Amino acid sequence: MIVVSNTSPITSLAAINQLHLLQQLYGSIIIPEAVYRELTDVDTPVPGTTEVQSFDWIQMRQVENYSLVTLLQRDIQKGEAEAIILAMELNAQLLLIDALQARIEADRLGLKFTGLLGVLREAKNQGLIPAVKPVLDELIVIAEFRVGRALYNQVLQDMGE
Repeated sequence: MIVVSNTSPITSLAAINQLHLLQQLYGSIIIPEAVYRELTDVDTPVPGTTEVQSFDWIQMRQVENYSLVTLLQRDIQKGEAEAIILAMELNAQLLLIDALQARIEADRLGLKFTGLLGVLREAKNQGLIPAVKPVLDELIVIAEFRVGRALYNQVLQDMGE
């Protein structure tokens, strides 16, 4: 399964020591160069900085069609744009992305995508975590993951929590 990820799923899960969920769910993930740079070209390391440089199941690939990246950058950030275009170029089965505008672009381009909430749902469904609520609460408190109250409640209700 080819899975491409944007920055936020990596940094958020790394912040709460749950990055291993991505490997357990997908085996490996691919990130574009811009995402790699967002995580490594920083003065102070952020969650995920070390992991993207040392985990062999996180692979970096370069986008080939930078003109499409430039077009998408009118509305979304470079890392998001590269993740979307790389997912298209690799015929990825899944794109991990959270930003609303980026999700709109991914949908417009016919890509299958999910975000952190989808990752948590799948992790619970596969028995990798016993419950979504404690992990989601950690994401909110520690990683400053933003989720509206209605969506928060809906996800927990859907998961029987």
